Amino acid sequence: MRGPSGLVQRFLRATIHFFSYHLVMRRRSSWRTKVAGLQFVVRPTVFHPGYFISSERFANFIDRLDLRGKRVLDVGTGSGILAIAAARSGAPTVIATDINPNAALSVPENAQTNGVRAQVQPVCMDLLSGFAAGPEFDVIFANLPKHNKQPRDLADRGWHSGPKHRDIAPFFAQAYERLRLGGCLYVMLSSHSDLDVIESLISLAGFQWKIIQRYPIFIESFVLYECRR
Repeated sequence: MRGPSGLVQRFLRATIHFFSYHLVMRRRSSWRTKVAGLQFVVRPTVFHPGYFISSERFANFIDRLDLRGKRVLDVGTGSGILAIAAARSGAPTVIATDINPNAALSVPENAQTNGVRAQVQPVCMDLLSGFAAGPEFDVIFANLPKHNKQPRDLADRGWHSGPKHRDIAPFFAQAYERLRLGGCLYVMLSSHSDLDVIESLISLAGFQWKIIQRYPIFIESFVLYECRR
């Protein structure tokens, strides 16, 4: 079966974003949800793992990994779903970062609810700017904003990363510098992302990379990259 045409895709994406932005991302109250077998309180402006299903796909992938003895970093953590999934997969230390202070406040509560508070530590920062360059992590996960328009505000930064993905462009070199030799970055984007730009940034950072999974939905596919140092 053929998918919708490019024009229909753009219309659907714009419609989904309009309602998601006004009804979900800019909500004024915290919502409770269950995703990938985990319980969450999602604060206002925080990327909602129940409505935006890339989070669940990524968490289910992490469930299949053996992270025992690994020092893990989750970038753009939102509700903390990937950090908590990593802890559930055995990681003894998971640092969960996000530029949104509401996300950093959400992580301890959600980690506590899901029984991994001792393993998960939140930090509020832009990408990896708060870490000194150096081989600190074995695995980095990043479920990055997938669309390349100017974000309207903090809530919209979970969806848009600026023209040519400007807001996340420094991330790949930062990640390479902070991974140990043999370490791995897993990053999820979308068929609606500018993947030529993304793949150029991954290569310029020095990674050996491949696409290891595609998750098709009606109007797009989520694309999971494995990038090795």
